[in-house]
Amino acid sequence: MKSLYLRIYLTVVATLAFFAIGTAWLFQSQVQVEQGRVEAQVGERVAAWGDLIQRSLPPADAAPEQQASALREWSQRLRLPLALDDAQGRRIGASESYLRRVAEPPGAPRGLPVRLDDGRTLWVMRASMQGLREGAGAMRGGPGHVPPHRALLPPWLRGAGLAVILVLLFVAVAAGAYPVVRQLTRRLESLKAGVERFGAGALDQRVDASGRDEVAAVAASFNQAAERIQALVRSHQSLLANASHELRSPLARLKMAVSLLENTPEGAPRESGERLKNEIRTNIGELDALVEEVLLASRLDAQQAGAAIAPVDLIGIAAEEAARVGAELQATLAALVVSGDERLLRRALRNLLENARRYGVGDGGSAITLHAERTPGPGAMAELRVCDRGPGVPEALRERIFEPFFRLPGHAEREGGVGLGLALVKQIADRHGGGVRCEVREGGGSCFVLSLPMT
Repeated sequence: MKSLYLRIYLTVVATLAFFAIGTAWLFQSQVQVEQGRVEAQVGERVAAWGDLIQRSLPPADAAPEQQASALREWSQRLRLPLALDDAQGRRIGASESYLRRVAEPPGAPRGLPVRLDDGRTLWVMRASMQGLREGAGAMRGGPGHVPPHRALLPPWLRGAGLAVILVLLFVAVAAGAYPVVRQLTRRLESLKAGVERFGAGALDQRVDASGRDEVAAVAASFNQAAERIQALVRSHQSLLANASHELRSPLARLKMAVSLLENTPEGAPRESGERLKNEIRTNIGELDALVEEVLLASRLDAQQAGAAIAPVDLIGIAAEEAARVGAELQATLAALVVSGDERLLRRALRNLLENARRYGVGDGGSAITLHAERTPGPGAMAELRVCDRGPGVPEALRERIFEPFFRLPGHAEREGGVGLGLALVKQIADRHGGGVRCEVREGGGSCFVLSLPMT
């Protein structure tokens, strides 16, 4: 069976059916116990009535009419069908109720025999419940007296009546359970349809996450996953489109250089050939750097970069990278330890220093400083500040420079680059739970601040 709502509904109905059957069985068992108890009480009363009637009837040698008259009188008083036989089994007399009861169905029982001391037999026919109550009332002090035993169940709760009531109860509960189960599974069907549309390519598809139950939690989790997947796919699409665009320039220069090299006359100066070869090497290096940064950005987006999480001393990394580019390191602490991937953190710092060396050279030459410090107060952060004396970044573009392939106007023509360095820094900072920002440096230039949570 494929439909979930039918399986849930049939499970509820089957459970209800077992419950109804078990309840009916227990109910019927209790009724039988109660009937046995009442029958025992009736037997005791019949024996008591027999003893009472024996003492009240005329003796066995009295006239049969006298005995029959006394028997009919007690039958009316006790509301019981009675008959009396002599010692030889001949009928002396019987009440009208007894004769009716014996004559109604063919082969009806003669009643309960009560053997009297003088040899006669008194036949007592079991009466209705009302008759038993009235007969007991007559013995105890009046026709209005009701014996203190519990009554049997009313007729509508016995046999077929009980079955009909249980069936009606079963149908009512089953009918009430259907809309509840259907409402639950309808939400699951809506979630399934949304997932299928998302899988078919509708990345903006979201599902209804209203409510506080498990279905709403699953829907909310799906929406969150869909948001992340959509952002990741868009990022990769943008990365691929921009990378394709950026690859055209060095490839075009390579084709031109190769073509010129192939068409160089044999007697051309040696310097001309070397210049073309250097141009080819430069373009190949640019392509290699572009491919490496694109692959790293792709791995960081997909969270597939090697997660070698370990304590990392930023002071040591900063000293090595600052010496490589000739930057001045200023640190007030002997160690500045964070938890992360040393390879990625080194790459982020190197990109910031390379960016400062490429774009942050002012008229007075390079003036790159690297500050390593710890912010005060609770929730302290480790900060690496790479400051330059370049022309600075306009305030309106300080956020955009961290977007992939974005470059300040005019910089690409002068300094080159593909616009992925700062984007990689931001991705690495986000991966480590930190951030990066661009600030104005006092006296001119820019400061790029890489913040990372302390261990």
